[in-house]
Amino acid sequence: MNSFDMRRYDMLVRVREFGNSHADLFPPTSVAGQAFAEIASAIEGLKTHAAGHLSGRGSAREGTTSKTVAREALREDIDAIIRTARAMALDTPGMAGKFRPPRGNGDLALLNTARAFARDAAPLKRQFIAFSMPEDFLEDLERDTTEFENASRSRDAGKDAHIAARAALDAEMEKALNALRRLEAAVTNRLNGEPAVLAVWNRARRIAPQPRARSTSEATTQADPAPLPEVSPAPGEPLKAA
Repeated sequence: MNSFDMRRYDMLVRVREFGNSHADLFPPTSVAGQAFAEIASAIEGLKTHAAGHLSGRGSAREGTTSKTVAREALREDIDAIIRTARAMALDTPGMAGKFRPPRGNGDLALLNTARAFARDAAPLKRQFIAFSMPEDFLEDLERDTTEFENASRSRDAGKDAHIAARAALDAEMEKALNALRRLEAAVTNRLNGEPAVLAVWNRARRIAPQPRARSTSEATTQADPAPLPEVSPAPGEPLKAA
């Protein structure tokens, strides 16, 4: 969850606690009671989806790192074959034309080139080794091709999980905010004539403002800055950060 999500989540937790503390005013069968229950349920869903969102993002980042390493290893294999084939072409015309660099920088171009090189270099293995290529250069090429494919799939799976969790998180948040919209009317109407409790409600449903970034001079001269003033929103405007 981003910063705004977290501030909305904290607000929902306060709303849930308000409902728990004043359950006697809002029976479970009432509109408000049901809305409080929906918010409590949504909070649990938000925690689950937030964990999935974070996990998916971490997997995607890890996959990206692994893919970068695997790509570099595979490209080094391909470059070595191209370099050697050009030298071999001095005595065997047409050799260099068989081992050309990938067309483009995309993953598919790199993989297609690696597979083609593995096939075309197999019958010429001894000639390549004669130019001091490693005895197992074709095995290295096959291994690095597989690792690159696996790293690509791992990164894509992480990205998919990240996107799916974000969508689920947004849906759960919207569910909670819809329940809150019903509470705005039901709770305010029920607390008419009870200004003290209504003030607590308004405080609970308020989204905290975005923390103000301090300048360098403020950071060095003000070790413990004064908190921003609390501002209770007017009824009917609970979803805007102050």
